[in-house]
Amino acid sequence: MTTETKKSYLAWTLRIIVAALFIVSALAKLSKGHLLDSPYFAISTFEVKQLYPLGFSEGFAPYFSRTLIGIELALGLLLLQNNWLRKFIVPVTTLLLLVFIGHLSYVTFLSGGNTGNCGCFGELIPMTPIQAILKNIVAVGLLGYLYYLLPKKEKNGNFWILTTVLFATILGIYMLAPIQPPASNFTVSSPADTTTDTISTTQIDTTKTAPTVIAKDTLKKVETIVKPENNEPEKHKSGYTQYFANIDKGRKTLCFFVPGCDHCRQAAKELTELKKANKNFPEISIIFMNEEADLIPDFFKEAGAEYPYKIIEVIPFWKVLGNGKDTPGVKYLWNGNELKYYFGITENKFDPVDYQKLINKPYSDFKK
Repeated sequence: MTTETKKSYLAWTLRIIVAALFIVSALAKLSKGHLLDSPYFAISTFEVKQLYPLGFSEGFAPYFSRTLIGIELALGLLLLQNNWLRKFIVPVTTLLLLVFIGHLSYVTFLSGGNTGNCGCFGELIPMTPIQAILKNIVAVGLLGYLYYLLPKKEKNGNFWILTTVLFATILGIYMLAPIQPPASNFTVSSPADTTTDTISTTQIDTTKTAPTVIAKDTLKKVETIVKPENNEPEKHKSGYTQYFANIDKGRKTLCFFVPGCDHCRQAAKELTELKKANKNFPEISIIFMNEEADLIPDFFKEAGAEYPYKIIEVIPFWKVLGNGKDTPGVKYLWNGNELKYYFGITENKFDPVDYQKLINKPYSDFKK
Protein backbone atom coordinates (compact mmCIF):
# COMPACT_ATOMS: atom_id res chain seq x y z
CA MET A 1 0.00 0.00 0.00
CA THR A 2 1.47 3.33 -1.08
CA THR A 3 1.86 6.33 1.22
CA GLU A 4 -0.79 8.24 -0.71
CA THR A 5 -3.26 5.39 -0.32
CA LYS A 6 -2.64 5.25 3.44
CA LYS A 7 -3.15 8.99 3.69
CA SER A 8 -6.38 8.69 1.73
CA TYR A 9 -7.73 5.94 4.02
CA LEU A 10 -6.75 7.92 7.12
CA ALA A 11 -8.34 11.09 5.74
CA TRP A 12 -11.59 9.25 5.06
CA THR A 13 -11.55 7.81 8.58
CA LEU A 14 -11.22 11.30 10.05
CA ARG A 15 -13.93 12.65 7.77
CA ILE A 16 -16.37 9.94 8.81
CA ILE A 17 -15.65 10.45 12.54
CA VAL A 18 -16.15 14.23 12.49
CA ALA A 19 -19.11 13.99 10.10
CA ALA A 20 -20.78 11.51 12.47
CA LEU A 21 -20.28 13.91 15.39
CA PHE A 22 -22.00 16.74 13.52
CA ILE A 23 -24.85 14.61 12.13
CA VAL A 24 -25.61 12.97 15.50
CA SER A 25 -25.38 16.36 17.24
CA ALA A 26 -27.93 17.86 14.84
CA LEU A 27 -30.36 14.96 15.02
CA ALA A 28 -30.02 14.70 18.82
CA LYS A 29 -31.23 18.28 19.19
CA LEU A 30 -34.45 17.10 17.53
CA SER A 31 -34.88 14.08 19.79
CA LYS A 32 -36.22 13.45 23.27
CA GLY A 33 -35.56 9.79 24.10
CA HIS A 34 -35.00 8.34 20.63
CA LEU A 35 -33.79 9.88 17.39
CA LEU A 36 -36.38 12.24 15.90
CA ASP A 37 -39.10 11.07 18.29
CA SER A 38 -40.31 14.56 19.25
CA PRO A 39 -38.63 17.33 17.21
CA TYR A 40 -40.69 20.30 18.40
CA PHE A 41 -40.39 19.34 22.07
CA ALA A 42 -36.63 18.77 21.77
CA ILE A 43 -35.87 21.95 19.86
CA SER A 44 -38.06 24.05 22.18
CA THR A 45 -36.21 22.60 25.16
CA PHE A 46 -32.91 23.48 23.49
CA GLU A 47 -34.09 27.06 22.99
CA VAL A 48 -35.28 27.55 26.56
CA LYS A 49 -32.34 25.88 28.27
CA GLN A 50 -29.50 26.95 26.00
CA LEU A 51 -30.47 30.07 24.02
CA TYR A 52 -32.66 32.04 26.41
CA PRO A 53 -29.93 32.17 29.11
CA LEU A 54 -27.62 33.67 26.47
CA GLY A 55 -30.01 36.55 25.87
CA PHE A 56 -31.78 35.30 22.73
CA SER A 57 -35.27 36.73 22.42
CA GLU A 58 -38.35 34.54 22.14
CA GLY A 59 -38.91 35.79 18.62
CA PHE A 60 -35.37 35.17 17.35
CA ALA A 61 -34.49 31.93 19.19
CA PRO A 62 -36.76 29.61 17.10
CA TYR A 63 -35.16 30.81 13.84
CA PHE A 64 -31.61 30.71 15.19
CA SER A 65 -31.99 27.19 16.64
CA ARG A 66 -33.40 25.68 13.46
CA THR A 67 -30.85 27.39 11.24
CA LEU A 68 -27.96 26.34 13.49
CA ILE A 69 -29.10 22.71 13.52
CA GLY A 70 -29.50 22.83 9.73
CA ILE A 71 -25.94 24.15 9.36
CA GLU A 72 -24.60 21.43 11.68
CA LEU A 73 -26.33 18.73 9.66
CA ALA A 74 -25.14 20.24 6.36
CA LEU A 75 -21.50 20.38 7.48
CA GLY A 76 -21.69 16.77 8.61
CA LEU A 77 -22.98 15.69 5.21
CA LEU A 78 -20.60 17.94 3.27
CA LEU A 79 -17.57 16.43 4.99
CA LEU A 80 -18.42 13.24 3.12
CA GLN A 81 -18.16 14.81 -0.35
CA ASN A 82 -15.19 16.28 -2.25
CA ASN A 83 -16.39 19.69 -3.47
CA TRP A 84 -14.48 22.58 -1.85
CA LEU A 85 -13.48 20.27 0.99
CA ARG A 86 -10.05 21.65 1.92
CA LYS A 87 -10.66 25.24 0.83
CA PHE A 88 -14.03 25.79 2.46
CA ILE A 89 -15.75 22.92 4.33
CA VAL A 90 -12.93 21.95 6.72
CA PRO A 91 -12.06 25.59 7.65
CA VAL A 92 -15.74 26.52 8.22
CA THR A 93 -16.33 23.39 10.32
CA THR A 94 -13.25 24.15 12.39
CA LEU A 95 -14.39 27.75 12.88
CA LEU A 96 -17.83 26.60 14.08
CA LEU A 97 -16.21 24.25 16.60
CA LEU A 98 -14.01 27.08 17.89
CA VAL A 99 -17.15 29.19 18.37
CA PHE A 100 -18.72 26.33 20.31
CA ILE A 101 -15.61 26.03 22.49
CA GLY A 102 -15.72 29.75 23.24
CA HIS A 103 -19.42 29.61 24.07
CA LEU A 104 -19.02 26.60 26.36
CA SER A 105 -16.05 28.18 28.12
CA TYR A 106 -18.14 31.29 28.74
CA VAL A 107 -21.06 29.22 30.06
CA THR A 108 -18.74 27.27 32.36
CA PHE A 109 -17.24 30.51 33.66
CA LEU A 110 -20.68 32.00 34.34
CA SER A 111 -21.98 28.89 36.10
CA GLY A 112 -18.87 28.69 38.25
CA GLY A 113 -18.39 25.03 37.56
CA ASN A 114 -19.03 22.00 35.42
CA THR A 115 -22.72 21.34 35.95
CA GLY A 116 -25.77 20.85 33.78
CA ASN A 117 -26.23 19.69 30.22
CA CYS A 118 -24.43 21.74 27.57
CA GLY A 119 -27.05 20.85 24.96
CA CYS A 120 -24.54 19.70 22.31
CA PHE A 121 -26.49 16.47 21.89
CA GLY A 122 -29.78 17.85 23.20
CA GLU A 123 -31.51 15.79 25.87
CA LEU A 124 -30.64 12.55 24.05
CA ILE A 125 -27.02 12.40 25.26
CA PRO A 126 -26.47 14.68 28.29
CA MET A 127 -22.96 16.13 28.37
CA THR A 128 -21.38 18.59 30.79
CA PRO A 129 -19.70 21.74 29.42
CA ILE A 130 -16.21 20.43 30.22
CA GLN A 131 -16.90 17.16 28.44
CA ALA A 132 -18.22 19.08 25.44
CA ILE A 133 -15.19 21.38 25.37
CA LEU A 134 -12.85 18.39 25.38
CA LYS A 135 -14.90 16.70 22.66
CA ASN A 136 -14.73 19.82 20.48
CA ILE A 137 -10.99 20.27 21.06
CA VAL A 138 -10.42 16.68 19.90
CA ALA A 139 -12.61 17.33 16.85
CA VAL A 140 -10.63 20.49 16.01
CA GLY A 141 -7.44 18.43 16.27
CA LEU A 142 -8.86 15.81 13.92
CA LEU A 143 -9.88 18.49 11.43
CA GLY A 144 -6.44 20.06 11.62
CA TYR A 145 -4.83 16.73 10.82
CA LEU A 146 -7.39 16.15 8.05
CA TYR A 147 -6.51 19.52 6.56
CA TYR A 148 -2.86 18.41 6.50
CA LEU A 149 -3.70 15.05 4.87
CA LEU A 150 -5.90 16.42 2.11
CA PRO A 151 -4.20 17.24 -1.22
CA LYS A 152 -3.08 20.85 -1.31
CA LYS A 153 -4.15 21.12 -4.92
CA GLU A 154 -7.82 20.31 -5.30
CA LYS A 155 -10.37 21.17 -7.89
CA ASN A 156 -12.80 23.89 -6.90
CA GLY A 157 -15.72 21.62 -7.67
CA ASN A 158 -19.36 22.61 -7.87
CA PHE A 159 -20.30 25.24 -5.28
CA TRP A 160 -23.99 24.68 -6.02
CA ILE A 161 -23.74 21.29 -4.32
CA LEU A 162 -22.76 23.05 -1.09
CA THR A 163 -25.58 25.58 -1.24
CA THR A 164 -28.15 22.94 -2.22
CA VAL A 165 -27.22 20.70 0.72
CA LEU A 166 -27.19 23.67 3.10
CA PHE A 167 -30.60 25.03 2.13
CA ALA A 168 -32.11 21.53 1.96
CA THR A 169 -31.02 20.68 5.50
CA ILE A 170 -32.17 24.01 6.94
CA LEU A 171 -35.53 23.71 5.18
CA GLY A 172 -35.82 20.12 6.40
CA ILE A 173 -35.37 21.22 10.03
CA TYR A 174 -38.09 23.87 9.66
CA MET A 175 -40.39 21.22 8.20
CA LEU A 176 -39.65 18.68 10.97
CA ALA A 177 -40.22 21.23 13.74
CA PRO A 178 -42.44 24.04 12.41
CA ILE A 179 -42.37 27.28 14.38
CA GLN A 180 -45.58 27.72 16.31
CA PRO A 181 -47.01 31.21 16.90
CA PRO A 182 -46.83 32.37 20.53
CA ALA A 183 -50.04 31.74 22.39
CA SER A 184 -51.74 34.75 23.95
CA ASN A 185 -53.20 32.46 26.60
CA PHE A 186 -50.96 29.71 27.88
CA THR A 187 -53.78 27.55 29.23
CA VAL A 188 -55.41 24.92 27.08
CA SER A 189 -58.97 23.67 27.45
CA SER A 190 -58.95 20.64 29.73
CA PRO A 191 -61.09 18.84 32.34
CA ALA A 192 -59.11 20.66 35.03
CA ASP A 193 -62.04 22.70 36.32
CA THR A 194 -64.25 19.65 36.79
CA THR A 195 -61.66 17.06 37.77
CA THR A 196 -61.63 16.50 41.50
CA ASP A 197 -59.06 14.99 43.82
CA THR A 198 -60.21 11.37 44.12
CA ILE A 199 -58.15 10.73 47.26
CA SER A 200 -59.01 13.78 49.35
CA THR A 201 -61.68 13.38 52.00
CA THR A 202 -61.06 16.34 54.29
CA GLN A 203 -59.24 19.61 54.09
CA ILE A 204 -57.74 21.52 56.98
CA ASP A 205 -58.71 25.13 57.53
CA THR A 206 -55.52 27.13 57.86
CA THR A 207 -57.30 30.48 58.04
CA LYS A 208 -58.39 30.22 61.64
CA THR A 209 -56.29 31.83 64.32
CA ALA A 210 -56.32 31.44 68.08
CA PRO A 211 -58.47 33.89 70.06
CA THR A 212 -56.83 37.01 71.41
CA VAL A 213 -55.88 36.71 75.07
CA ILE A 214 -56.20 39.73 77.38
CA ALA A 215 -53.98 39.69 80.46
CA LYS A 216 -54.31 42.17 83.35
CA ASP A 217 -51.31 43.51 85.19
CA THR A 218 -52.64 43.94 88.76
CA LEU A 219 -49.71 46.12 89.78
CA LYS A 220 -49.80 48.67 86.99
CA LYS A 221 -53.52 48.34 86.39
CA VAL A 222 -52.85 48.26 82.66
CA GLU A 223 -54.43 45.92 80.18
CA THR A 224 -51.93 44.22 77.86
CA ILE A 225 -52.97 42.48 74.66
CA VAL A 226 -50.97 39.29 74.14
CA LYS A 227 -51.02 38.43 70.46
CA PRO A 228 -51.02 34.75 69.59
CA GLU A 229 -48.18 33.35 67.51
CA ASN A 230 -49.05 33.44 63.86
CA ASN A 231 -49.68 29.86 62.77
CA GLU A 232 -49.55 30.51 59.04
CA PRO A 233 -47.74 32.79 56.58
CA GLU A 234 -49.31 35.98 55.32
CA LYS A 235 -51.12 35.67 52.03
CA HIS A 236 -48.94 36.07 48.97
CA LYS A 237 -49.58 36.02 45.21
CA SER A 238 -47.82 32.95 43.82
CA GLY A 239 -48.53 33.79 40.17
CA TYR A 240 -50.36 30.52 39.53
CA THR A 241 -53.96 31.70 40.00
CA GLN A 242 -54.39 31.83 36.22
CA TYR A 243 -54.17 28.03 36.35
CA PHE A 244 -55.87 27.27 39.68
CA ALA A 245 -58.09 29.93 41.27
CA ASN A 246 -57.61 28.70 44.86
CA ILE A 247 -53.90 27.92 44.68
CA ASP A 248 -53.02 30.79 47.07
CA LYS A 249 -55.49 29.69 49.74
CA GLY A 250 -54.11 27.36 52.38
CA ARG A 251 -51.56 24.62 51.85
CA LYS A 252 -51.10 23.27 48.33
CA THR A 253 -48.88 20.83 46.43
CA LEU A 254 -48.24 22.15 42.93
CA CYS A 255 -46.62 19.76 40.46
CA PHE A 256 -44.98 20.27 37.07
CA PHE A 257 -45.12 17.05 35.08
CA VAL A 258 -44.69 15.73 31.54
CA PRO A 259 -47.27 13.00 30.82
CA GLY A 260 -44.77 10.56 29.30
CA CYS A 261 -41.99 11.19 31.83
CA ASP A 262 -41.19 8.10 33.95
CA HIS A 263 -39.68 10.21 36.75
CA CYS A 264 -42.82 12.37 36.84
CA ARG A 265 -44.99 9.29 37.12
CA GLN A 266 -42.88 7.98 39.97
CA ALA A 267 -43.19 11.30 41.81
CA ALA A 268 -46.98 11.24 41.28
CA LYS A 269 -47.18 7.71 42.71
CA GLU A 270 -45.18 8.76 45.76
CA LEU A 271 -47.46 11.75 46.30
CA THR A 272 -50.51 9.50 46.10
CA GLU A 273 -49.07 7.16 48.72
CA LEU A 274 -48.36 10.09 51.02
CA LYS A 275 -51.87 11.43 50.52
CA LYS A 276 -53.43 8.07 51.35
CA ALA A 277 -51.55 8.03 54.64
CA ASN A 278 -52.39 11.64 55.58
CA LYS A 279 -55.96 12.91 55.34
CA ASN A 280 -54.73 16.50 55.81
CA PHE A 281 -52.26 16.30 52.94
CA PRO A 282 -51.93 19.58 50.98
CA GLU A 283 -54.23 19.51 47.96
CA ILE A 284 -52.44 18.36 44.80
CA SER A 285 -52.72 20.22 41.49
CA ILE A 286 -50.74 19.51 38.33
CA ILE A 287 -49.50 21.64 35.45
CA PHE A 288 -48.80 19.34 32.50
CA MET A 289 -46.59 20.13 29.52
CA ASN A 290 -48.50 19.77 26.25
CA GLU A 291 -46.26 16.92 25.10
CA GLU A 292 -47.97 13.56 24.62
CA ALA A 293 -51.03 14.94 26.38
CA ASP A 294 -52.98 11.87 25.22
CA LEU A 295 -51.03 9.92 27.87
CA ILE A 296 -52.60 11.84 30.77
CA PRO A 297 -55.27 9.17 31.49
CA ASP A 298 -52.54 6.54 31.60
CA PHE A 299 -50.47 8.88 33.81
CA PHE A 300 -53.25 9.07 36.40
CA LYS A 301 -53.84 5.34 36.19
CA GLU A 302 -50.20 4.71 37.06
CA ALA A 303 -50.25 7.42 39.74
CA GLY A 304 -53.18 5.71 41.45
CA ALA A 305 -55.39 8.81 41.59
CA GLU A 306 -56.65 11.73 39.52
CA TYR A 307 -55.93 15.35 40.40
CA PRO A 308 -56.97 18.75 39.05
CA TYR A 309 -54.70 19.73 36.17
CA LYS A 310 -53.98 22.23 33.44
CA ILE A 311 -52.07 21.76 30.19
CA ILE A 312 -49.78 24.45 28.77
CA GLU A 313 -47.56 24.55 25.71
CA VAL A 314 -43.91 23.46 25.74
CA ILE A 315 -42.10 26.80 25.92
CA PRO A 316 -44.54 28.42 28.41
CA PHE A 317 -44.20 25.28 30.54
CA TRP A 318 -40.40 25.64 30.76
CA LYS A 319 -40.86 29.30 31.72
CA VAL A 320 -43.36 28.47 34.47
CA LEU A 321 -41.12 25.67 35.70
CA GLY A 322 -38.28 28.17 36.17
CA ASN A 323 -34.87 28.91 34.72
CA GLY A 324 -32.40 26.09 35.33
CA LYS A 325 -35.14 23.77 36.59
CA ASP A 326 -36.16 20.38 35.22
CA THR A 327 -39.01 17.92 35.62
CA PRO A 328 -40.45 16.51 37.75
CA GLY A 329 -41.18 19.66 39.73
CA VAL A 330 -43.03 19.66 43.06
CA LYS A 331 -43.73 22.84 45.05
CA TYR A 332 -45.04 23.21 48.59
CA LEU A 333 -47.15 26.37 48.75
CA TRP A 334 -48.79 27.87 51.82
CA ASN A 335 -51.06 30.87 51.24
CA GLY A 336 -49.16 31.41 48.00
CA ASN A 337 -45.75 31.35 49.69
CA GLU A 338 -43.21 28.91 48.25
CA LEU A 339 -41.76 26.94 51.17
CA LYS A 340 -40.05 24.18 49.19
CA TYR A 341 -39.31 23.41 45.55
CA TYR A 342 -38.14 20.01 44.39
CA PHE A 343 -37.06 19.69 40.76
CA GLY A 344 -35.12 17.44 38.40
CA ILE A 345 -33.70 14.00 39.10
CA THR A 346 -30.43 14.88 40.83
CA GLU A 347 -29.66 16.57 44.16
CA ASN A 348 -32.91 18.62 44.19
CA LYS A 349 -35.23 15.77 43.23
CA PHE A 350 -38.50 15.09 45.01
CA ASP A 351 -37.98 13.26 48.30
CA PRO A 352 -41.23 11.82 49.75
CA VAL A 353 -39.68 11.25 53.19
CA ASP A 354 -38.47 14.85 53.38
CA TYR A 355 -41.81 16.15 52.10
CA GLN A 356 -43.74 14.16 54.71
CA LYS A 357 -41.66 15.80 57.44
CA LEU A 358 -42.02 19.21 55.81
CA ILE A 359 -45.81 19.27 55.64
CA ASN A 360 -46.07 18.23 59.29
CA LYS A 361 -44.01 21.19 60.46
CA PRO A 362 -45.81 24.20 61.94
CA TYR A 363 -45.19 27.50 60.25
CA SER A 364 -43.22 28.74 63.24
CA ASP A 365 -40.48 26.25 62.38
CA PHE A 366 -40.09 27.78 58.90
CA LYS A 367 -39.37 31.18 60.39
CA LYS A 368 -36.39 29.98 62.42
